[in-house]
Amino acid sequence: MPIEVTPAITLADDEVQIRAVRASGPGGQHVNKVSTAIELRFDVRGSQSLTPYVQGRLEKLAGSRLTLEGVIVLVAQSRRSQEMNRQEALERLLDLIRKAAEPPPPPRKKTRPTYASKLRRLEGKTKRSGVKAMRGRPSGDD
Repeated sequence: MPIEVTPAITLADDEVQIRAVRASGPGGQHVNKVSTAIELRFDVRGSQSLTPYVQGRLEKLAGSRLTLEGVIVLVAQSRRSQEMNRQEALERLLDLIRKAAEPPPPPRKKTRPTYASKLRRLEGKTKRSGVKAMRGRPSGDD
């Protein structure tokens, strides 16, 4: 069953590998017997569903979750059940892909301060300078 990410992007089932692993951390006897944590792997470079642009952005967004081979590894173990961890891991992957598919914001246009704003700034500095100058000791020139 294909996984719909956006209206334009749909992942094939075989592109996402999910396997159950044992969760780390506290939990008593139960955590040692049951594999509730989920490890999700997605091969970015080998994906047929993503455009090269989205692949490049996804690799940048993945950061340390990306292996040298171009595989994103996500581990979900915060929930108690395997199914909830599977849903969480898959949702995190889909969020990453959606974010990568968004076009970047347009570059900021540099603006220059207006002449009037420069004058107001200098006037304020002069005024402040005068206030500070009046704080000094009175000179004994009298």
